[in-house]
Order: sequence, then structure tokens, then C-alpha cells
Amino acid sequence: MIHGSKADTLKMLEGIIHNAKIFPQVSFTVKEWLQDSKCIMDNIMNEFNSTVIIRSSCHDEDTSENSNAGRFLSIPNVKLNIDDLHNAIEKVIVSYNRTDYSDQVLVQTMLNSPVMCGVAFTLDPNTGGDYYVVNYDTTGSTESVTSGDGNENHLFYFHKSKNFNNICAYSDDTQNKRLSKLCSCLAELEGLFEENNLDVEFAFDKNENLYILQVRPLVMRNKLSNSELQKKELERISEYINNAQKKRPFLCGKNTIYSVMTDWNPAEMIGIRPKPLALSLYRELITDNVWAYQRDNYGYRNLRSFPLLVDFGGCPYIDVRVSFNSFIPATLSDSLSEKLVNYYIDLLKKNPKAHDKAEFDIVFSCYTFDLEERIKVLREYGFSKDEISQIVDSLCLVTKNITDFERGLWRKDEKKIEILEKRYYELMDSNLNDIDRIYWLLEDCKRYGTLPFAGLARGAFIAVQILKSMVSVGIISEDEYSAFMNSVNTVSSRMNDDFIMLSKEGFLKKYGHLRPGTYDISSKRYDEAPDMYFDWIHEKEQKHDRKMFKLSLSQMKELRKRLQESGLSTDVIELLEFIKCVIEGREFGKFVFTRNVSEALRILKHVGKEYGISEEEMSYANIHVIQELYSSTKNAKEIIHKYIEEGRAYYDVTKQITLPPVVTSNIDIWQFEYPDTEPNYITTKKACAEVVCLDDDINSDIEGRIVLIKSADPGYDWIFSHDIKGFITMYGGANSHMAIRAGELEIPAAVGVGEKSFFRLKQASIVALNALEKNIQIIRRDKNEAR
Repeated sequence: MIHGSKADTLKMLEGIIHNAKIFPQVSFTVKEWLQDSKCIMDNIMNEFNSTVIIRSSCHDEDTSENSNAGRFLSIPNVKLNIDDLHNAIEKVIVSYNRTDYSDQVLVQTMLNSPVMCGVAFTLDPNTGGDYYVVNYDTTGSTESVTSGDGNENHLFYFHKSKNFNNICAYSDDTQNKRLSKLCSCLAELEGLFEENNLDVEFAFDKNENLYILQVRPLVMRNKLSNSELQKKELERISEYINNAQKKRPFLCGKNTIYSVMTDWNPAEMIGIRPKPLALSLYRELITDNVWAYQRDNYGYRNLRSFPLLVDFGGCPYIDVRVSFNSFIPATLSDSLSEKLVNYYIDLLKKNPKAHDKAEFDIVFSCYTFDLEERIKVLREYGFSKDEISQIVDSLCLVTKNITDFERGLWRKDEKKIEILEKRYYELMDSNLNDIDRIYWLLEDCKRYGTLPFAGLARGAFIAVQILKSMVSVGIISEDEYSAFMNSVNTVSSRMNDDFIMLSKEGFLKKYGHLRPGTYDISSKRYDEAPDMYFDWIHEKEQKHDRKMFKLSLSQMKELRKRLQESGLSTDVIELLEFIKCVIEGREFGKFVFTRNVSEALRILKHVGKEYGISEEEMSYANIHVIQELYSSTKNAKEIIHKYIEEGRAYYDVTKQITLPPVVTSNIDIWQFEYPDTEPNYITTKKACAEVVCLDDDINSDIEGRIVLIKSADPGYDWIFSHDIKGFITMYGGANSHMAIRAGELEIPAAVGVGEKSFFRLKQASIVALNALEKNIQIIRRDKNEAR
């Protein structure tokens, strides 16, 4: 079967498709309309007995080269009278913006209030993967999916290798039956057209009849995936996850979950499909061993030798059971720890949307002023008063040992960061060769960089939790919380001041190592592309006026009382200084350790150049190549090429698979819905402006705009040298670097909106971001999109 116009294709499907229905139609050419419009309208009124939809069916629409989806007008709910029909048909023809008398207009029955409607693809349009991808709405709207304006849109993936009758993505059996019926229909359409790249509009009526509204070629710019290779990898992943759902020695919890954002946020820091070099570097520096050493040092359970991150076909995931174990105070008994981890896992399974806020909404990892109220929820899950008391006491002890202003564990980590700075200059002034220098830059980074940074980050998280609890118990207001965060003076805010005060050379000497994508060798450093990131021409103005944060006498008394009751330090000033110092220390620690990472990548790029290897090719290598070359006399060029070939082959698989952000069982590998994500709104301000996505073009003019970026990476600090109105990130937590920066600079932000919302916002022209009311509205969609 060959694709024709929209009208011709639907007419061809009438009578031959078994798994769906086609609405009756009246179609005609522009020439026929111009010759006898009255006869056509009489025909329409004789054919239909209710409102109709007048649809475009232009020859420029929906070709195998260009879809032009939504480019031409369709008018719904047209009444059956001469004037309304004539006006609607004329408007549709005018929207063609050309004179081709063979173009058609299609008239069909208007389906009002469908129980489910949307668009389905017979391939993953982003990867070419072998999935049915269904974007649908159940609110009764017929336009929310195609317009991109709906807030209740669902995005469902189903791998074609599985049985359509076994869809069990939802507790609602009716929804599962609809999706099963739709997937069967999609398979039938693939057979009829002898193509596997179709774009299908569909709807279910209240009687559960499935209607096909349009079938067109899905225009694919990317290479299609290798179905067999993809299936084999998914089978390996599925088997791994199934085997992991068992009790493990030395680990609390009866089973596990995997998530891209629950701990150390790999999706935020390296993305969901990182190149092998970035993935291996992140594991080496943080998630293989360093993370567990830090938690153990700070008084939590010993998880040393348990890697936190696993990769599924190259896609990084956090083993949530391991993460939840690491938040259990070491003083708790094994039996109570087991009970607590199982509670956390069960709660996350019930509420997977909380995977990027687990430490706020799921886990009790430190003492806060509202803890004893929040932790009462454990009574509903069978915890006794004594058990809850033990948990509170253990959290209080951990928190006290970390937060003590003079002797707290964070103090030692603060000093280690200073050691890293000194050792960095020694290494750079030494006569080491390139491989040796990279090796020691990374070894130092682990010992004196990421390890103490992890400690400072833990302290900063506790600090923010304590500060937020001061709001929840009524000691300070939301505005006072914002004022405190605004008073924090991090290295990033000093960077803004230095951008104004220092010369270009002086500024780049200090901050030139930063890059958007700390672990990405292909990302340009500030000093490699300064004119791309900064405006050095126009006059620079100081943009940041700091607010004053001050507690009243009654607030001081209430806070002191709370501290005495908790057993923490009774010095209010020291507590506030701890909060301020540890947040600033975390940001400084990150600034310092990323210099080692950035310099190691710069030298590695130079090593590649010596052997005729581009930075793109080097991005497929594994950082273990440095360890192998450091401790052997093997041929460097051969070894590097070996790692690159292995990495490239593995990444070919990575590009083909699509997985959900949260995996609760091996079934989720084959069928899943992308969940809605609740963003972390920062400040109480609002902004309405044009949006620009830096992942599309990092050279975009961002002045006066709301900026979209995928991650909350510190390398994006350069955006604050421009007068942006706000920013939105796909990934990122409430305590991420960019969240801290937003509060410090009082810029409204939505951190971690999730993939679905991010891609919807990318299609917008103007967006209203209201951090106070916690919402984002599309004010105007892109002029090239359907209206």
C-alpha cells in the first residue's frame, strides 16, 4: 500500500483495516471547490448529521521527506450550514498559501470528547529504536497532544518484540486494553504499508471504538536501530534487573529499584546517554568507591565495595537499595535498618515521581526541627514508638557530629580542598609526562577533591534541610529563607564580580577551566571559547544586590529553644554560620576539584592529538586507559584505539535503547510511561520572557530570556554574566549547584522539570515561570508549530 494524501490514505484504509475504524469522509480538490462549491456543500450536508471537522489534505503535507505536521489549518466543530461550511473551507484552502488545484480538503464527522486520543509512532523518533511510542491524552481534548499545550499528556513506550496482549503498564485495566488494541492496530498498519516508520493519529470514542484519523510517514533523520542488537541488550538488562530483586548479603532491603536521579544525580551530571569516557570518569571519581567512603566517614552504614551506579547498555542508573542503605545511621541495629530500607523502597515504588526528591520526600537522613512531626508517618507502616525514637536519636547523633561548628566533620574536608589546590600547582609545575600527569590529577581529585567535596555536599544538604525546617515550623518565613540564600557568597557569585573587575586574561586565568559538561571532553572550556560564553564588548554592570538576613530576638529565642530540645549545638549564631559556610564550601570544593578534571581532559585531548585521535574519538575511550598506560609499557596508541573501538561499539547500543527514569522491575524495560516530574521551584519570583534552549545552540542570545538547559552543571555559570530572566533545567535537584545559584542571585528557576516537560517547553516561544505559585505556562508557542 502506498501513501497518498491524507484523504486518499484514509479512503484506501476503509474496509481493509480490521483493528480500527475510519470515519466516513467527503473530500474534494481545490479545483472542484472553485468550480462548484454549492454542490460540494450540499453533499456534505447530506452525508453528515452532526458537526464536522474541515481538515487540510495538501500534497505538500506528510511526504516521506517532510511531515509538515500542523503546518496547514484544520477547523473543528463546524456546524452544518452554508455560511459556516463555506467560511471554514475557504480558510483551510487559504492556509495552503499556494495555488495547486489538485490539493484537497477533507471533511469528516467531528469526534467530541474522546476517552483517549493522541499520536503514535511505530519507531522511537529520537533513536530509531524498535518501539511503539504513544503520546496520548484522556481529558477529552482532541488537540492537546498535537498542540503540545496539554498538561495531562502521557508518553508510553512499548517494545515491539513483546506480546501486545500483555500490556500491564497501568493499574487501570481499561487503559491497558486500549493500548493493546492500539499496538495491534499499529502492527497491522506496518504490514499494510510495508513500512515500520509510521506516524498515526488516533482516538477512542466512549464505546471503546478505535478510530484512525491519519497515517503518514514518520520522517527519520537518524539511522534506524539494529532491532536484533537492541533486543539482545534489553534482554540482558531485563535479566540483570530480575536477578537483582533478591536479598543480598551485607545489604538491607528485600529488593531494589533503579533511578537516574535518586543519589548523585547521574542524569543531571553526565546525561542519560553519556559517552563512555564521561561515564567511566564519573564512576572513577565518585560513584564506584568515593561516595561510600564519605558516607561511612560521616557516620552512616558502611557501603564500601558497593558501586552506587550501574549502567544499562551505557545508560547510568543508581541502585536505589544501595543508596537507601547509605542513609541509615551506623548506630541503628540491622533489624531496624532492614525494616527502614524496605519502607523506603516500598514508598518509592508507590510514588516513583519522588525519585529525584527521595532525600526530601522518602528518606530520613538527618535531624531537622520538623523531623519528629514528619517521622510520625512510620507509625502507619508498623514502626513502634521505641523504634521511631531510636531512629530520631541516631539521626540526631549523625547530624550533631557533622554540623558542630568547631569540630564537625566538614571542617576536615574543608582543609582537604585546600590541600588539593596546593598539590594542583605542584603537579602542573612538575616534569611529569602527559599520562603520568593525568593519572595524578585524577588520583588527587579522588583523595583531596571529590571525597571531601562529597562530605561538604552532605553537610550542605543537611544545612538546607535544617533551614527549610525552620520555615516549616514557623521560625522564619519563605521570604526570609530566600533572603538567607541570597546572602550566601559562593565562588560563583565571586565569579560574577570578577567578570566585571578583572581583565579578560585575568578572569580566564582564574575561571577558564570551567565548561558546561564537567566530564565531557568535547565540551569547550571557558578559556577555549571565551567569546562564545561571554560578552566582553558591552559595558559590564554589577547586577547582584545582596539582601540582609537578620533574625529578631523572638526568632533567636525560638531557635535556641529548638536546638536545646534536639541536643544539637545551642549556639544560634554558630548554626547559621555552619549553614552559610558549608554551602559556600561545597561550591568552592566543586570549583577546585573540577579544575583537576578539566585539566586532565585537556591533556588527554592533547595526547589524542599526538596520535591523530580527535576529541570526538577520544570521548569513546574509558578512563581506565590511563591507569593501564601508567602502570605498563604497552603501546599507547594501540591501547587507546582498543578502548575507543570497544567504547564506540557499546555506545552504538546505548543510542538505540530507551528506558524509563525509574525501573521497579524487569517489566519496565519493555513497557513504561515517562512519569510527570514535579520541578524544584527556586525563589518566590516570576518571569515572563522568550525562551532559548542552549542545547540547541550555545551561541544563542540569552539576554533578557528564560534559558533552557538540560543539566544543573556548574559549567553553566557563564549564563549569569548575562541578564537572564530565569532558567529551567531538565534534570537537577533542590540542592543542586544551579538551585543554589538561583537562590543566591534571586533568579526564578525551575530545576528538574523532567524530559516530557522540557521537550514541550522547547517548542514554546514565550513562557511564564512563576516560582511562587509553582507553575510554568506556555504563553505563546513557536510560530512554526501548529496553532
